[in-house]
Amino acid sequence: MIPKLPIQCPSCVESLQVAQLHCSSCGTSVNGSFSLPLYLKLSQEEQDFVLQFLINSGSLKEMAKQMNNSYPTIRNKLDDIIEKINRLKEDENTAL
Repeated sequence: MIPKLPIQCPSCVESLQVAQLHCSSCGTSVNGSFSLPLYLKLSQEEQDFVLQFLINSGSLKEMAKQMNNSYPTIRNKLDDIIEKINRLKEDENTAL
């Protein structure tokens, strides 16, 4: 299993920021305080759903069939993710 990049502090549950990037090829490191891309702020389950949505060319009907769920259930999951993304975008904008 490939470890997933943590997005929340295990101690206080606040959002984490990237502090260092490292090139394994040449050894170069870049230090700073970088925000995570919005997509990575979604849970693993939400990321998987979005990826599946893209793979299925946005067909909720096809996703419902593949996931053995009803269309309304899949639609509600997508609506929840859209709502979360909008909240995350608002949070980013107010932080600037």
